[in-house]
Amino acid sequence: MQPLLKSHLALFVVNLMYGANYVVAKGLMPTIIGPNGFILLRVLGATTLFWLVFGTRFQKVEPKDLMRLALCALFGVAVNQLFFFNGLMRTSPINAAVIMTTNPIIVFILSLILLKEKPQLLKILGLVLGATGSIIFTLQGASGGESTVLGDVFIFVNAASYALYLVLVKPLMAKYKPLTVITWVFTFGLIYVLLWPMSSSELGQTQFDTIETAALLRLLFVVVCVTFLPYLLMVYAMKRVSPAVSSTYIYLQPILTGVFIYLFWLAGLEDYTNDFSFGKLLSALLVFIGVYLVIRPTKKAVSN
Repeated sequence: MQPLLKSHLALFVVNLMYGANYVVAKGLMPTIIGPNGFILLRVLGATTLFWLVFGTRFQKVEPKDLMRLALCALFGVAVNQLFFFNGLMRTSPINAAVIMTTNPIIVFILSLILLKEKPQLLKILGLVLGATGSIIFTLQGASGGESTVLGDVFIFVNAASYALYLVLVKPLMAKYKPLTVITWVFTFGLIYVLLWPMSSSELGQTQFDTIETAALLRLLFVVVCVTFLPYLLMVYAMKRVSPAVSSTYIYLQPILTGVFIYLFWLAGLEDYTNDFSFGKLLSALLVFIGVYLVIRPTKKAVSN
């Protein structure tokens, strides 16, 4: 298999895991484990795995960069993941997947503000279309089913927090190896999550000895296959695929999430099919068009 094809396969697998996570993780909360305890378990497990790998490829970090790493951890791990799981518990998997596709739009806005990038007409149009679609989609959360406006807002805060992290971490990624950055980001993130009182209390209340094997496998899937492995696959893929190309794979998440929703329904597991509607399809289409206009490469970028 060609290296480039392997890179695209890695990106597909990453988004396949993310698509499954919307259904897998939601089915565990709050009956098996609370969202805050779930995050502590997820970050603790991933941080341990990252250090096991990082220990064999150690790279020293300058003390002056620790503050920025800590700030990246706040938005890239703590706020991001706590709002995501608390939001996912209150909304439907398909709503969460679609709202997450606004991430490139938010990155574009923050780049204009923080990195002083020059705005372009088509990107501005994409911003308007994507924001309009996202607002309409979120407001439909009050129409019934598994979704709620509060849950959708939490998912949006999660997307915004992660977008800010992507902007803040950019200088660090240029200076250090990606594994070095993500290991320290998760380490500081673990400290933040431990400081959040509800995380420890919810994890302490979880009765692991009474959890069925199927639920334990779901927990393991989220820690390893949704948190740890995707990062390693992304690092492999980014060696040969540009960020612009890799970001387009975010379009797959709502589609793959929809597939997993129906697979779970056919298997007699959780049923989230009542959250599909024609109105949501149209508003999601606006979001997709907006994201495309924002992340599409310019003629100058293509010529380079």
